[in-house]
Amino acid sequence: MNKKGFIFDLDGVIVDTAKYHFLAWQRLAKSLDIEFTEEENEQLKGVSRVKSLEKILAWGNKSIPEAQFTELMAKKNEEYLSYIADMNSDEILPDVPRVLNLLKQEKQPISLGSASKNARTILERVNLKSDFDAIVDGNDVSKAKPDPEVFLIAAKAINIKPEDCIVFEDSVAGVSAANAANMISIGIGSKANLGHATYVFNDFTEISDDFITSLIDN
Repeated sequence: MNKKGFIFDLDGVIVDTAKYHFLAWQRLAKSLDIEFTEEENEQLKGVSRVKSLEKILAWGNKSIPEAQFTELMAKKNEEYLSYIADMNSDEILPDVPRVLNLLKQEKQPISLGSASKNARTILERVNLKSDFDAIVDGNDVSKAKPDPEVFLIAAKAINIKPEDCIVFEDSVAGVSAANAANMISIGIGSKANLGHATYVFNDFTEISDDFITSLIDN
């Protein structure tokens, strides 16, 4: 039986926490008198908290003392955590459970590869934590995507060679990281943004069971 490794990003792939990040960053930007739009929020997908705040400050042409920078990052995270505290399994994106169940039936190893430091909390809230054989998140990595580190650690954690892994990603940096790790990249989102992925689907409802089994058998 063929064994492949299936690695999932979290935000925007399994659940849509992007909206909560957006609300928290928007409030932070507003407190600094900076306009922050949904387009700009797109550019923060898969980007670390430090880099995100640096980008927001650059867009607003502002510089702040280091102590305030640290304070704002903590405040943003607290606010984000208050949003995700109320999450439940209704927040799982359509057809993600179907794909996870199929992979479990086929006895394929499943790993999470996410930049989020809150990944375990979120998976617990939406009752999916037990579906994963390994969880690699922002606490386990030192390099942010597009560096492939998170996916390479995720592959190692399930004992599968990188070239036998398939990654589901919704961010430009994440797809680039999967490609750099020599893995098959499946972009979840628009072809316009994720054209560099091996395959692109708008969401999991477009991914058939046959397509998944063909990835396993290939």
